[in-house]
Amino acid sequence: MQTVEMDSREATIALGKAIGAQLAAGDVLVLDGDLGAGKTTFTKGLAQGLAIPDIIKSPTFTIIHEYHDGRLPLYHMDAYRLENGGGEDLGLEEYFDSDGVSVVEWAEFVEDELPDDFLAIHFKRTTDENKRVLEFEPHGAHFQKLLADVVD
Repeated sequence: MQTVEMDSREATIALGKAIGAQLAAGDVLVLDGDLGAGKTTFTKGLAQGLAIPDIIKSPTFTIIHEYHDGRLPLYHMDAYRLENGGGEDLGLEEYFDSDGVSVVEWAEFVEDELPDDFLAIHFKRTTDENKRVLEFEPHGAHFQKLLADVVD
């Protein structure tokens, strides 16, 4: 596990952008953390790295937001409302095996649907309102290399 401290919203966006620029079709990122911990802020940066011009919003009420106007499509998912099941009915594997990048918040509710290779990022708030700690947990060689290239 690799840990990075972000000292501002802008730093979180910049890191997301750097990672987004390295992502490939079929990549899956799993984000977890409390409300307001920086998951959507990070995803805004990812979208910039994918050259997506759209405004990125949290998909809390729609479950999945799709953005198609970039280098690769971005599928931003919030599985929180699937706490009592239903993930298997959404066809998540079709997103995960697609031509785009999938970002899943609250992935513990769809754990059984996740592919073997993915990048988990844990967002932690600190006592300083502007700082966040991000813990990266790569699953698979592709994400280990990506982290070595971008985060080191």
